[in-house]
Order: sequence, then structure tokens, then C-alpha cells
Amino acid sequence: MNNVFVYCEIEGTQVAEVSQELLTKGRKLANTLGVQLEAVAVGHGITGKVEEQILPYGVDRLHIFDAQGLSPYTSKPHTAVLVNLFKQEQPQICLMGADVVGRDLGPRVSSALNSGLTADCTALEIGPHDDRKLGKHYDQLLYQIRPAFGGNIVATIVNPENRPQMATVRSGVMKAEVLDPAYKGEVIVQDVAKFVHQTEYVTRVIDRHVEAAKNNLKGAPIVVAGGYGVGSKEGFDQLYELARVLHAEVGASRAAVDAGFCDHDLQIGQTGVTVRPKVYIACGISGAIQHVAGMKDSGIIISINSDENAPINQIADYVINGKVEEVVPKLIKYYKQNSK
Repeated sequence: MNNVFVYCEIEGTQVAEVSQELLTKGRKLANTLGVQLEAVAVGHGITGKVEEQILPYGVDRLHIFDAQGLSPYTSKPHTAVLVNLFKQEQPQICLMGADVVGRDLGPRVSSALNSGLTADCTALEIGPHDDRKLGKHYDQLLYQIRPAFGGNIVATIVNPENRPQMATVRSGVMKAEVLDPAYKGEVIVQDVAKFVHQTEYVTRVIDRHVEAAKNNLKGAPIVVAGGYGVGSKEGFDQLYELARVLHAEVGASRAAVDAGFCDHDLQIGQTGVTVRPKVYIACGISGAIQHVAGMKDSGIIISINSDENAPINQIADYVINGKVEEVVPKLIKYYKQNSK
């Protein structure tokens, strides 16, 4: 009762990284509230295979729903699992990833429970709230923080009355950290039939085609990112060459994507991917707050910019003041000369 719940997305028997990130954050929220952290794992053939991927993050209770019709993911059975489980357990907070599954499942569950949902949160905190209109004071509400109006402002959203307080978070926004590899929580293998009626299995997946990721931005130790200042698609060819030499991945700002210089899957920022590389090389990027939110936790930030007053220079560890088309070829040349 009144605990923090995390829905764990599972592909086969592998727990998604975003779920582990949310378990880490959920543990911190549960500690602040003085309650337990509970996780929900739904799939087929997962019993005995997902516990070691979930419990070490500080999970006190793990609810496992293991049945043939629960994998691969379909909307109705997973919705029935969460709705009926939440009616039974009465959690105060539920977190899930803001990906394909979470964006389908979250609204369905919140609608069924009349709880409300804040999507694409960039931060989650616990704090008080005063409703001046009603003259009410609330303690320990979930602050659901996310960009609004195209990322030009940051909104803090609270849900004072309805439970659970639901939020989805993009992959990479939070950091996954194992609390204790030997952490022992209670594992509850639920009777799926008590939560999911046979009529919920109306949809059956006949075949699946999963396209491999085009890049590994999230896991790359070095990222070479280009902005509008790169100037063109041809300018990005230089960044790809630098990335090839450094064994790095190429990313981009929203301005570069909107200008058609590169594909959307390279976009870094509040409306793209969040990265934490050891080295982040920003080429022709001004440093809008929306972009900085997606790369500010990088180990070393190197800015290459012709504008010495560009905002990104304020957070950069090293600044190279010059034109991208002149600086990048020199970086490639001298790196090749000195790396033999």
C-alpha cells in the first residue's frame, strides 16, 4: 500500500535499460517517502531470468506475471495486469519508460484508474504543494518536471488528489546504478488468470520485424555532435570522418535536424536522445537549453564554434574558437599523425 511502483519493460528475458534507470530513481523516491519500491515484470518464460536484473536496484517486492499471451507486448493484457494490480496494491507512484510500450500502456492505465499522467519527464522530485485556490496544503507530492511550449519553459506538474501519480521518462534521462548486487527482495509470482481475463487476449502477434538501431549514441564513449553552424549535409560528412577516426558516434542538435542536415534519430536534447559520453565534441552548436539538457552530464565537453559568446562555451571544458569547416579537418589530420 502507498508504495512506489516501476513497470519493467522486457524484451524476451532482457529488462530494458530505461526500466533499470527508473528503478534507480524509484529507489531514491521511495527512500525520501519512507516506503517500499516495487517492480512489475510481465512476459513469458521470465521467471528465474529477470530477478537478477531487477532486485539489485533496491527492489523490495517484485511482481512477476508469466504467461504465454503476455509476450510479445500487446496493449490489453498488460493494461489489465497493471490496472487490476494497482487496484489491489494502491500505489502512490508509478513510473514507466517513455518509449513505444510506455507511451501506449501509460495512458491506458491512467485513463482506467482516472489518475492522470505526465509524459516525457526530465526530472522527478518529492516536495510540498499549496493549492491557494482551495486553501489546501499537500506534503510529499511527486514533482513531475518536463519541458513545455517547445522546450522554452520547464513545467512542474503535480497530482494532489488522484493515485497513482504516473509519469513516463525517456531512456537516458536517469542514470542506472545498482544499489547492492546481493539485494534480496520478495519475489511474488502472480496467478495471471486472476488479473487477465481470456477476452483480453483478443490480439495475437503473428510475426515481428525488429529493425536494428542505426547508431549507439547512448552507449558511445565519444560523441561528435553537429549543429546548425555545420552549414550543410556535406558539412556533416566531415563530422562522420572525425567520428570514424575517433571511433565515435555522430549526433546533432534539433536545429541541424530541422534544417535537413541529418536524420532525426541523431537528435540530442530534450526532444531527442540523452547522452553521457566521456568526451562530447560540439561542432557549430549554439547551446540552446533544450540541447544542453541532453548532454550536460558528459565527462569532457569540447566546443568548436565561430561565436566566442555562444552559450555552450559557458559549460564547455575546452573551447576552440573557429569555423567548423576549418577546425575539424585539422583535428582529423593531427589526430592521424599523432595516433600511429
